[in-house]
Amino acid sequence: MASWIRKVPTASGATAVQIIHKDGRIVVGIDHIGSANSDDELALLLVIANEKLHSGQQSLFNEFESTSGSIKLISTFSKYLLDQLEQYYDAIGFNAIGDQIFKDVVLARLVEPVSKVDTVRVLNELGVNAPTVDTIYRSLRRCNKNNFRNIIQKACFNYAKIDHASLLLYDVTTLYFEIQKQDDFRKPGYSKERRLEPQILVGLLVDQSGFPVTVHLFEGNKSETLTILPVLRDFKTINNLKEITVVADAAMLSKDNLVKLYEAGFNFIVGSRIKKVPYGFDKDSVLIKDGFIADGATVVEYQNFLGHDKNLCKVIYQYKEDRARLDLKNIEKQIEKAKQIVEGKSPTSKVRFLKITDSKKSINEQLIDQNKQKAGIKGYVTNLDKLTPNEIISHYHKLFEVERSFRMSKSDLRARPIFHHKKESIEAHLTVVFAALAIAREVQKNTGLSIKNYIQKLKPLRTGVLELDGHKISIPPDIPVEIKALERGH
Repeated sequence: MASWIRKVPTASGATAVQIIHKDGRIVVGIDHIGSANSDDELALLLVIANEKLHSGQQSLFNEFESTSGSIKLISTFSKYLLDQLEQYYDAIGFNAIGDQIFKDVVLARLVEPVSKVDTVRVLNELGVNAPTVDTIYRSLRRCNKNNFRNIIQKACFNYAKIDHASLLLYDVTTLYFEIQKQDDFRKPGYSKERRLEPQILVGLLVDQSGFPVTVHLFEGNKSETLTILPVLRDFKTINNLKEITVVADAAMLSKDNLVKLYEAGFNFIVGSRIKKVPYGFDKDSVLIKDGFIADGATVVEYQNFLGHDKNLCKVIYQYKEDRARLDLKNIEKQIEKAKQIVEGKSPTSKVRFLKITDSKKSINEQLIDQNKQKAGIKGYVTNLDKLTPNEIISHYHKLFEVERSFRMSKSDLRARPIFHHKKESIEAHLTVVFAALAIAREVQKNTGLSIKNYIQKLKPLRTGVLELDGHKISIPPDIPVEIKALERGH
């Protein structure tokens, strides 16, 4: 029986490499090695076919070195990972920006969030012909000049299919700077991380799944309550919406805010601060059980306070046993801190239940009793009258999605602009993070994995580049079935 290597043109224009086995004039077997679309691929397939034809004699590399010269591995890179991320970038609509360098920077941020200088290394590892650092900074300047953020926001708006009936979630976080001197933008203010350094405020609006639709930056000393209206008005105007229903936490609650939200045509569900035990709650009553709700029909604090309609705004209160246990636990921690100060074991500081009268320190028992009575009760203020109290509460609790997006942007994407000092560069940096966050949320929605775990799974699947007699051949990785299942649209 005779065997030899054959090259056959295919209907698609490629060249198939086969090993033919013949017994006399009869073909008894054909081994298909593969199809080549370039001279480099053809050269490699011929070497593989030659190795298979003479299997058991010498290794591929030894045989090749003895007959044709040398074979070397030139480089490897994570092209498969890059291709998958590019699919998300294009699917959301970010390719409308038309700036390849900006795209590279966004994808590099997802893979490894580092400085713009180190981004060059990350792109090289992805197999991208990486730009220079100066080229990256020029792209960021174009980001502001050509308002890439508006393009990104519009793409996110369309991708999320936002309309007049959509429910949106809003929250604010702070990003601090390790500097002592403030400027017109980076200013000290109330910090959720309890830091004293200058900071900026970031207002984020997301849909019910946590997918971001717009982001705004504010001066570090701006009150959180003053951020929600500019964000919503801008979003409503840009996208030509008639109305928006927004959910926000108690930090956004103020009489002025609710009046302006109503007058601007917004529906709202906002967390309410509990100043006293609401009407309808009697902790000694057997009726107050887990999940007990008192709605606007029996609670009068917010009725008519807008001066328009007695039913314009109502508050719903709910008691939860789990929340009560947590509230009481936190109260005990605060009491212990106050006791440490009273007993002289800790320096005097601002503590919740510490009472100082004529330099005499004591525990504020009356305030402790008031807070214990309110434990487990949460209020929800709304101007929606067609939803049940349970629907209102359910919508409010979706706020954890915007909190999750903030955690993702701060940890996985390292949103804090450590290496940026001017407002323009900070704005451009947050635009990159905004686009990266949208992709990260879609990756999580599609795969069930955080962007960090997704990268860890796909990054090791590397494409190799071999040099064969002066020819460079790309060798794609073998993609396991479980990884193919993570592909977009699978």
